[in-house]
Amino acid sequence: MARIFITGSTEGLGRAAAEALLDEGHDVVVHARDDERLRAVEDLVRRGAGHVTGDLADPDQTRDVAEQVNRLGRMDAVIHNAGVYRGPDVLPVNVVAPYLLTALIWRPSRLVYLSSEEHLAGRPVLRGQDWSGRESEGSYPDSKLFVTTLAVAMARVWPEVLSNAVDPGWVPTRMGGPSAPDDLRLGHRTQVWLATSSSPEAMTSGGYWRHEAREEPAPAVLDHEFQAELLVALSDYTGEPLAPRPLAPVD
Repeated sequence: MARIFITGSTEGLGRAAAEALLDEGHDVVVHARDDERLRAVEDLVRRGAGHVTGDLADPDQTRDVAEQVNRLGRMDAVIHNAGVYRGPDVLPVNVVAPYLLTALIWRPSRLVYLSSEEHLAGRPVLRGQDWSGRESEGSYPDSKLFVTTLAVAMARVWPEVLSNAVDPGWVPTRMGGPSAPDDLRLGHRTQVWLATSSSPEAMTSGGYWRHEAREEPAPAVLDHEFQAELLVALSDYTGEPLAPRPLAPVD
């Protein structure tokens, strides 16, 4: 059985993924923004899930989340599920936090990043982006283009890790709204499959997936130069380069 960390797992797709993985007998670590939100997953903790807390809109708290995860031991997979649709936290939560956690958590065997069909409307423009969210609000489509690019870039930077992006569809979560047309039951399935399955299709890397089918992402996602520019921009902003790291803590 695998050990899997899921960001933003108090509700919606993150919680659904945590429940499914626990049902399958996996060792799950859930994440909540704070102790109050952690109450929403008390039932999962009673079932044996580990837990960490921290606001992913705050880079310092995100660093602390990475430290909490590392204290629990090496993860087999990390599902970067947390996300916001609008407001000043769009870039900090949707892009900066996944980058920081990728850089700081002991390298897992698999990485899964939540994307969206809206990434197709994102602009591959890094100049002028306010990664902090303090001066201007980021664009949701831009943020999903960036995190999808991060997922595919990691497949090249760390070839020993299976790294993929997932479009869960427009599902009726708090973010998607009650009128979303896609099936909520399918929304988390691909994340769980990519995090745990030994099927040949799931054992591939650098893909953009929807409902267990690989699809073509926006052209910028596959552009090696844009990938490199994004990694440099995030490294410069956070001060955390993606240097080679051990696969597990060294005693």
